[in-house]
Amino acid sequence: MGGVFDSEQTKSPRMATLIIATSVGPLALNVFLPSLPGMARYFAVDYGVVQLALSLYLVSMALLQLAIGPASDRYGRRPVLLTSLFIFLTATVAAIFSPNVHFLLVCRVLQAFAASGIVLSRAIVRDTVSTEDAASKIGYITMGMSVTPMIAPFIGGYLDEIYGWKASFWLTFGLGLVALIVVYFDLAETNRDRSESFGQQFRTYPELISSPRFWGYTLTATFASGAFFAFLGGGPYVSTEMLKLTPSQYGFYFGIISIGYMLGNFISGRFSRRVGMNRMMFAGNVVATIGLATSLLLFLGGSMHPLALFGPAAFVGAGNGMTLPSANAGIVSVRPHLAGSASGLGGALTLGGGAFLAAVTAALLSPQSGPYPLLIVTLLSAIAGMFTTIWIIHRAAAAGDL
Repeated sequence: MGGVFDSEQTKSPRMATLIIATSVGPLALNVFLPSLPGMARYFAVDYGVVQLALSLYLVSMALLQLAIGPASDRYGRRPVLLTSLFIFLTATVAAIFSPNVHFLLVCRVLQAFAASGIVLSRAIVRDTVSTEDAASKIGYITMGMSVTPMIAPFIGGYLDEIYGWKASFWLTFGLGLVALIVVYFDLAETNRDRSESFGQQFRTYPELISSPRFWGYTLTATFASGAFFAFLGGGPYVSTEMLKLTPSQYGFYFGIISIGYMLGNFISGRFSRRVGMNRMMFAGNVVATIGLATSLLLFLGGSMHPLALFGPAAFVGAGNGMTLPSANAGIVSVRPHLAGSASGLGGALTLGGGAFLAAVTAALLSPQSGPYPLLIVTLLSAIAGMFTTIWIIHRAAAAGDL
């Protein structure tokens, strides 16, 4: 029996399984956004109250990652992922039948267990392949997953117009159910070095926090994704108030960024093993910086066309697609025996930092400021990511690991 179990442990799941499991969280984040005004009318509350369904989801995802990673190091990737998906499905059904907005918000907090797909897919990849191969494989997984946020708002808006806001939640439930089924049948346990206790995993956080390489990769991921989160925080305001775009037009132009992200993921998956993780991260940050600098120059030159914002922003998507797979692979490779904990802690810090930059950007924007707070914050974030990558490369060269 021991030999059979060991064999199952080493089995790598299909790429499609990890893509589906990873896509549940982004779908739950994006698909219902066009329904927010209708949900506010349905529950007879202010828009700001129902908008908490978005912000609470993000905060909950960040916090849950701190527990999901260590739990998978202690109990295994498979049981934690299956349990999380079951909680997500239960919360989604409950949300559909919410009697009031407060109950809905509680359900949204529990829906954040979908973060397990994002956290554990990275740990599963690290369990089954080498460090350099991990960056490539994570790139392909992220490329497949990126289709979800690209099309989710369009589908959600269409379903809302025909069937109402609950239709988006039923769609989310459907994908979650598919994810549960494929994970159950395709994912064997990949964690071959489980910790002795759950508390032990939290006690290992100082080992991660004291690692300069962990902070280097985490800060690189935070600044790279922070540029994108800042755009999410301020892009809708600039688009509607300054560029006079309708919501559907904003959704159309936003697709340009998603296409760039897919292209960056493809480049990462195709070339990261040959180029190396650190050089791929640097190239991605350079691409994002060039795009954002171009957008700033266009607006300073008097251009107020949507493509002056979204065209260069496609470079942010491409840069993130190149940077984040390698940064995430680096995070989980600093201490391979703590891959789950590293993925959870790194993911929480990255998401928290990105959410902070989004809030700062939204707070700085006003009719008097023009689009410049958005452009400056995103540009500074991309530049900071470039410098943290240079620091990682310098340390790797000094250690002879370049």
